[in-house]
Amino acid sequence: MKLLVAVAHPDDEAFGCGSVLAHARARGVAVTVACATRGELGEPAPGSGLPADVDPVRLGEVREAELRAACASLGVDRVDVFDWLDSGTEGEPAPGSLMAADPESVVAAIVALLDEVRPDVVVTLDASDGHRDHAVVRDATVAAIGRCSTRPTRTYLWCLPRSLLGPFTGNPELGTPDDAITTVVDVRPLLGERWAAMRAHGSQVPPYDAMGDELQLAFLATDRLRRIDPPWPGGPVEEDWVPPAA
Repeated sequence: MKLLVAVAHPDDEAFGCGSVLAHARARGVAVTVACATRGELGEPAPGSGLPADVDPVRLGEVREAELRAACASLGVDRVDVFDWLDSGTEGEPAPGSLMAADPESVVAAIVALLDEVRPDVVVTLDASDGHRDHAVVRDATVAAIGRCSTRPTRTYLWCLPRSLLGPFTGNPELGTPDDAITTVVDVRPLLGERWAAMRAHGSQVPPYDAMGDELQLAFLATDRLRRIDPPWPGGPVEEDWVPPAA
């Protein structure tokens, strides 16, 4: 069994899909992580040893190393980093950035990786947090699964539920509508592994650090996903994203 997780920035794989990766290791699933950028426009965390005006190239190098360390801690088998630049959250995207890229080139890169890896399951962020780079990777991944030579058995969007994200951010439009979530996985036993992976990203601050214990646990103890391929037929939610053995 093989899993491909496609993300936009270093730390998306840990802050977002960390317990998906830990769950894969626990189930004996081989994992590839594909990251579209090196996160050059992230803000260095206080105490990280990096100045606030750190050169973006240097920050990208640091963040790629953090990505690889976090993935190693989670037992990821392979990490691929593409060469687009971080687009940031607003303003005109710079030449070479993911937002400025020809969308077909992003799709083609993911198709090539799908054809090489041939994963059984694909997971990407659903971009309900509003980050434009997340949306680019989501859209390209969804397009790619329809063009690759061997279609994955299942494709999922990893979700932040609106019932939690809306109140936390103060924006009721952010987050996935709770009734769109198809798959709910109890990952409480994996919290330690997920925190270790998040702390590997020493240049960045996990959003969960700003939460009280109860809200933090609500976000981290459960993985919520939306199955998009094959389309969800309705009924009770799934309790795992790993397909049953044939």
